Amino acid sequence: MEAIEEHRLIGVRQVASPNCNARPTDELSLIVLHAISLPPGIFHGDAIERLFTNRLDAREHPFFATIDGLRVSAHLLIRRGGECIQFVPFDRRAWHAGRSCWQGRREVNDFSVGIELEGDHRPFTAAQYHRLSDVLQTMVHSYPELSLSRLVGHEQIAPLRKNDPGPGFDWQYLHRCLEGRRH
Repeated sequence: MEAIEEHRLIGVRQVASPNCNARPTDELSLIVLHAISLPPGIFHGDAIERLFTNRLDAREHPFFATIDGLRVSAHLLIRRGGECIQFVPFDRRAWHAGRSCWQGRREVNDFSVGIELEGDHRPFTAAQYHRLSDVLQTMVHSYPELSLSRLVGHEQIAPLRKNDPGPGFDWQYLHRCLEGRRH
């Protein structure tokens, strides 16, 4: 199991995103999974990191021009090979959910952790599922209000607007990985 110290995962690369702010309360009770690839369908570059740190050059790719000026972030990014990068400490509000609602509560960013998986509609990698299951176990162990029953996809909190992590994400496989980590 990984460890958290001062709201940061120990042993992962830390890249500070300016796209965050203080939470209105100390509540941390939901985990939201996302999928991202930049440009769409392309993996392994540094465009996601540059997006989350406001350094994405709109001239580099036609798609980048469509998101120019977008200010977003996530707490974590899990790359295709399983590398985990933290952009925002867990006690801060990352800007990952946008207009969203969960069980009648709006402003999901206020009380959630956002985890981006590098991917799209295609299947995610075993390395991502294993790293994600380690991270989830650590988070649930470290934050008492979190539980695996409070794990949702972006599509569940913004259903008319978002469809990630999407059809390539195998929820059953993730639960098998989580079950294997408990023993």
